Amino acid sequence: MQETTALRVRLNSAAPKEQNILCVLNSLVGSPIIATDGETGSIRSFLFDDQSWKIRYLVVDVGSWLKRQDVVIPITAFEQPDWANKTFRAHMTKKQMADSPDVDAEKPVSRQQEIAMAEYFGPLACWVDREFGLSSLPTGASYPVHTVEDLHLRCSSHMLGYHVWATDGDFGTLEGFLMDEASWHLGYLDVKSGDWLQNRSVLVPTGWVQSVSWPDLRVYLAHTKTGI
Repeated sequence: MQETTALRVRLNSAAPKEQNILCVLNSLVGSPIIATDGETGSIRSFLFDDQSWKIRYLVVDVGSWLKRQDVVIPITAFEQPDWANKTFRAHMTKKQMADSPDVDAEKPVSRQQEIAMAEYFGPLACWVDREFGLSSLPTGASYPVHTVEDLHLRCSSHMLGYHVWATDGDFGTLEGFLMDEASWHLGYLDVKSGDWLQNRSVLVPTGWVQSVSWPDLRVYLAHTKTGI
């Protein structure tokens, strides 16, 4: 996969009329966020669960050019995105977004951070496959610092560069993710395999991932190199 900034992949299912549209996740970074009262900020990254491989939150910069301010917004706070134009409209005001919790995205998100996000957003912090009324949102909440880590909620941008290990050794480097636009599910890892003289990009199904280690900066697969 060479043109990772704008690639859109169409996978045919068994039924000719049903198709999954996959996009390169990193191509959405920088996309504008539109609040109910105007544009505010842009996407910086995504938080996803490395067991279900579903995106749960967007990391949004709502600061100014002088000072960055990253906050987390649940995907359920957004209308269906305009994928073609890479535009995301939220059911929140600019102030509600600016008052949203921040997060230390450089490590797995702590349980305390998850609790604080759930307290602030209420039902909006639930899984993507549930729908809720979005007429109003709370505008303030306490937000404790993390102490105990949730080892499964991770930041997509900080996983780039992780080494991908097969059962029999190092297979390559994680270069990106492919996401199903309909479900926000990360279906594939884009892995660069080989050395600098001869390498190739391999799409590895996330279902093949056995575990992810933040201390080791590694993704462990349940397959051998020849089986990938």
